[in-house]
Amino acid sequence: MIKELSIGFGIAAAIIMVQQGFNVIPWFFMVGLILVLYYLVGFKGMNKSFSAVESSKGSIEKINFDRIGGHASVKKELLEALDFVKNSKLIMKMGIRPLKGILLVGPPGTGKTLLAKAAASYTESVFLSASGSEFIEVYAGVGAQRVRQIFNQAREMTKRQKKSSAIIFIDEIEILGGKRGSHGSHLEYDQTLNQLLVEMDGISCHDQVKVLVIAATNRSELLDSALVRPGRFDRIVNVDLPDVEGREQILSLHSRNKPLSKDVNLRAVAQETFGFSGAHLESVTNEAAILAMRDRKKLVNHRYFIEAVDKVMMGEKMDRKPDIDELWRIAIHETGHALMSETIRPGSVSSITTTSRGKALGYMRQTPEKDFHLYTREYLEGQIDILLAGSLAEEEILGSRSTGAASDFQQAIGIAKQLISSGMSSLGVVCLQDVPGGILHDVITNIIEKEENKVKEIIIRYKNLIKEVADYLLIQEKISGEAFRKILSGCGEKLKVSS
Repeated sequence: MIKELSIGFGIAAAIIMVQQGFNVIPWFFMVGLILVLYYLVGFKGMNKSFSAVESSKGSIEKINFDRIGGHASVKKELLEALDFVKNSKLIMKMGIRPLKGILLVGPPGTGKTLLAKAAASYTESVFLSASGSEFIEVYAGVGAQRVRQIFNQAREMTKRQKKSSAIIFIDEIEILGGKRGSHGSHLEYDQTLNQLLVEMDGISCHDQVKVLVIAATNRSELLDSALVRPGRFDRIVNVDLPDVEGREQILSLHSRNKPLSKDVNLRAVAQETFGFSGAHLESVTNEAAILAMRDRKKLVNHRYFIEAVDKVMMGEKMDRKPDIDELWRIAIHETGHALMSETIRPGSVSSITTTSRGKALGYMRQTPEKDFHLYTREYLEGQIDILLAGSLAEEEILGSRSTGAASDFQQAIGIAKQLISSGMSSLGVVCLQDVPGGILHDVITNIIEKEENKVKEIIIRYKNLIKEVADYLLIQEKISGEAFRKILSGCGEKLKVSS
């Protein structure tokens, strides 16, 4: 009603001014400018509506902790923290201060958002979700206003739905909660963070609506120290990449709605996917089903899972096909990698192929015996040996190296630096940044040269075997780890690395 009266009054005033001979063009210009500013700052800026998950309306499928695999310790720690929200009356009797915030730290794709949604289901709370970038605008004060709005919106929705608690989830909080003063003269970031600190300080156990802030980041080192101190984010939960048991659980969860063949071994697939996140594993099961559908199969068999691992790791098969000379060099190169891998850790080769995927013209895939968390000097030197073997096999058999080994060398140099920074080089315990460039170069060169001499001995000893496997790859394009080991066992002697 007020809006209609205002519009009518404005039109009437404009007509009267025209009749009286006033120039109304500047007035129209000013009114238009005010409306544009109101739209940009008021409507688009201040009046931000954050997305909410309302399970009662069935807008999305309900998520609980049973549907999240691979994070047993994380779920246990999170459930313990959420019990404070669920049993608020008990904690008040015990004189316990309520938890105000939980920070989930981990690589992308590990399930931090799923954990937050499961937390809302477990506590039967209103759940509001936002990204850190949604709070930052070029207009002064907009970010702080949006922080106030999300807390107010959470409380209002909780009362409207007759619930007792709300969870506010902020993804990529490093954008909103970065260290103050790190953005130069742009104070909007600092004002927004200050408002978040004020809102979290205002959370009390005596509030009618209990508010819990859950945030996620993969860059915890960027966060302001005032944000992560106790009393704001009281719990910091590390959501790491899943181990082999966790990967098997995740694969099992994502395969429940897919028609699997009896030959599917999810444990074997889990062993093939070291370093994969939950998102990668979901993609593996999805790609396996797509491959089965493409071949018009009613069941997804194990072969499709193995091919899906290659696709997720390396990308789709490329149409381009190298000529016979390049294929021969690629086969020699990848067989050199595989030979050293079996020399260092027998049974580690999963497959060798000359099929081009993504940017790789060919590749050798390994299956680790177990998930490593600590690396010894011997292990790291062995990794350097495997990386160097491809180029050295080319040099020994074909007489020259190629640019295909460029990424191998970069990785080998990175591992050599890791040896130095870990105190496992001739320099002893040093800080890598304090080592002069010339000395660092000499030590890296010595490490690489030492490993090259070890690898050359193996390459020369098994020169004919490398040619035999490369000939097979020219015809078949791919050889399994088992078939490769059978060829090795026919050599009549055990592979050994010279000390």
